[in-house]
Amino acid sequence: MKSTDIQKIVETKYENGDDPTKIFRDLAGAVSLPTIKLWIKMINTTGSITLSSPPDCPRTIRTNAAIVKVKNCLSQKKRASTQKLAKDMKISRTSVQRILGEDLGCKPYKKTKQPKLTNLQKKLGGLNEKFFDLDGIYNSQNDRVWTVNGGEVDRKGGFHEKTKYPGKVMVWLGACAEGLTTPIILENRTMDAEVYINEVLPIALESGDRMLGSDWTYQQDGARPHTHLLTQEWCAENFPDFISKESWSPNSPDLCPLDYSLWNELGQCMNWNRMTTKATLIEEIKRSVAKVDNKNNFISVLDFTIRLRIIKKNGENYIHYMKYTVLSRI
Repeated sequence: MKSTDIQKIVETKYENGDDPTKIFRDLAGAVSLPTIKLWIKMINTTGSITLSSPPDCPRTIRTNAAIVKVKNCLSQKKRASTQKLAKDMKISRTSVQRILGEDLGCKPYKKTKQPKLTNLQKKLGGLNEKFFDLDGIYNSQNDRVWTVNGGEVDRKGGFHEKTKYPGKVMVWLGACAEGLTTPIILENRTMDAEVYINEVLPIALESGDRMLGSDWTYQQDGARPHTHLLTQEWCAENFPDFISKESWSPNSPDLCPLDYSLWNELGQCMNWNRMTTKATLIEEIKRSVAKVDNKNNFISVLDFTIRLRIIKKNGENYIHYMKYTVLSRI
């Protein structure tokens, strides 16, 4: 109810003979008793309730010019606190906060903390291929069932069903600090040097340039299509930089973010119950790539240099996961 409506009710009830206390009770506290008495005094003096200043008086601080100035400050890269902004505009901090909240609809959010990447981590793009089949992903090391005795394992779903010849596809995927690339899915073929050069590497180059700019390094493992002479020549001629087969371990699952983390993340995002054909498997893979949490991808890329130092310290041997449990993401 507006203030003017309450004033009319008070004026009508007073003219009908109601005293201030009864009017206050009838309004159920919508306006204070001292205010009602003041309004009745105005009625007796002037014949009506006349306020000294209208309720919609013009703003003196939160003007359009002040709102525009605060809005312009938000669009600038250099940030300023509300206290400093109030000092520069010569208004109160509360006024600045009201402009931000009420006039501009803004809310204060804290910055999210995340690990700082080195230049190597920012400019490194890694890739890998993996078979996905309709039977799903099963990790015999990590997928355990905790029970009091072995007889309860089957009752608690302690089995993973496998078909003899499950439909499967090969998936190529790249990862970097900016996220995952578009997946390349080979439905009825496997990866060889010809397919890799003609279908995969152009997509890898386009994705890397789009996500990382013109200065980045292409990383690939020691699979045969990757180490082929023609593959190495293509990479040397087209990528801004790449790690040659002579500079990279031929078997390096500990140093590929997809191997030690992101393939598992992708598998966890997939709804295996809805996949009954290759077509639904391919559709679910494409859908799930977009669902992989970028935070997990970011941490996996950050782990790369940590793992590199561990392997170097380890005499260029594999990482012992029992010893480095905190750093391992398998």
